[in-house]
Amino acid sequence: MSDSRIDDALRSLLPRLRRFALWLTRDAHAADDLVQSTVERALSKWHLRRDDESLRAWLFSIQYRLFLDGKRRSSRYARLLAMLGRGAPDEPTWPSAERVAMANATLATFASLPTEQRSLLIWITVEGLSYQEVADILQVPIGTVMSRLSRARAALRRLGEGAPETPALRLLK
Repeated sequence: MSDSRIDDALRSLLPRLRRFALWLTRDAHAADDLVQSTVERALSKWHLRRDDESLRAWLFSIQYRLFLDGKRRSSRYARLLAMLGRGAPDEPTWPSAERVAMANATLATFASLPTEQRSLLIWITVEGLSYQEVADILQVPIGTVMSRLSRARAALRRLGEGAPETPALRLLK
């Protein structure tokens, strides 16, 4: 792939990468940093990509892995600060506007889902990735993606109806 085609392909995917990064980080500056890190990693590892057809899935995979690595790193840093006697600042709260109360309620419900469930819903419903592409990103079988997606949709429905999420208990014999 020539340099201009690489540039065009990456430019066309930047809005999608940024939208997904915003959902992951919930902060515009952190999302921009994540997108920049994703593109930087993709360019440095360009020779490792599978093929041109799966560029979008490959970039989402890189971005998701970078996000998870960052979360792990920040939790280690928070534990270190706690051991030193310094607490982490509270997460910011976002004000809501009355005219978009229903939309905010839906977004809040969506935001209350675990990161893994939000990621699945975004990749499949918003980004339009196939189950197989998501399975490749997460490196799991396609059946696992389908069952996780089913659980994510069910959790979103329960939370949207106001029912608190209760973990399912398994009976062991």
